[in-house]
Amino acid sequence: MSGDRDSTAARKRRHERVRKRVLGTAVRPRLNVFRSLNHIYAQVIDDSLGRTLAWASTLDAELKTDSEKKTKKEMAELVGTLVGKRARDKGINEVVFDRGGYKYHGRIKSLADAARGAGLRF
Repeated sequence: MSGDRDSTAARKRRHERVRKRVLGTAVRPRLNVFRSLNHIYAQVIDDSLGRTLAWASTLDAELKTDSEKKTKKEMAELVGTLVGKRARDKGINEVVFDRGGYKYHGRIKSLADAARGAGLRF
């Protein structure tokens, strides 16, 4: 079990390192991603106000009906599309991507590509 804690601690250290440089503003908020074993969460955050402007996750009611028989990667694409759509509805066109210390592949990449497909630029 110590390997689990070590990898979690390493991810948190990587995330802190990234967060030193990545800052969300009112003009260009931060798209933050958190990935758990079964779910993925995305938030668009304005760090100057400390507010979440838009969010989506696999636990969202809109995605629950679509979640049957889908892989985690396909669900990440749905979350990316939904968070992109919600951000665009609030007038947010451009964001800074915060991968949360995770490698940019798999579910993280799928979510980012889907958000780009929904009209977000980063």
